[in-house]
Amino acid sequence: MLTTPCADTAHDLSHIKRVVHVAKLICDGEKADPAVVIPAAWLHDCVAVAKNHPDRPLASKLAADKAIQFLTSLNYDPSKLDAIHHAIVAHSFSAGVAPTTLEAKVVQDADRMDALGAIGISRCMKVGGAIARNLYHIDDPFCTQRVADDSKYTLDHFFIKLLHIKDNMHTKSAYQEAERRTQYMLDFLAQLQSEITR
Repeated sequence: MLTTPCADTAHDLSHIKRVVHVAKLICDGEKADPAVVIPAAWLHDCVAVAKNHPDRPLASKLAADKAIQFLTSLNYDPSKLDAIHHAIVAHSFSAGVAPTTLEAKVVQDADRMDALGAIGISRCMKVGGAIARNLYHIDDPFCTQRVADDSKYTLDHFFIKLLHIKDNMHTKSAYQEAERRTQYMLDFLAQLQSEITR
């Protein structure tokens, strides 16, 4: 099967499919409305903007607008469209929009789950390479005596964002899985430290 290159390869079709899978699980566990959660999960990144692009904070709003146009063209239930739009806008870190519905919380939790665990580590490294960041600060890889700066060092992103995601999960179902995946990331960092410390 041929695939089309994505503007942001950490937000490609495989990412979408993982988010949909997790969103369905959380949706079932939390008794949310699948008629909102599932289309929002499928379409949450239908507009791709690179991580280091100045328009990145607008990406989720652009995606939400495009998703509603698409769903309207399919005659999707109009009573669900506002909730789907909000769920897509609110999923993004960079947009800074707090989710106000259970369905938006489910979609945000599912999307953020994909930044954790083995897949989260893989995606973080992929993004760091794509925007030409150094892997780590050679004198202080784990930010013990300096302020983390993930604009320069990929590993710093763990300390700025990734290791804190679990504490901001909205649903109990998501928190439990996020805690397990975060521990995997801490184990990875411990292994990495044993390999690069001289």
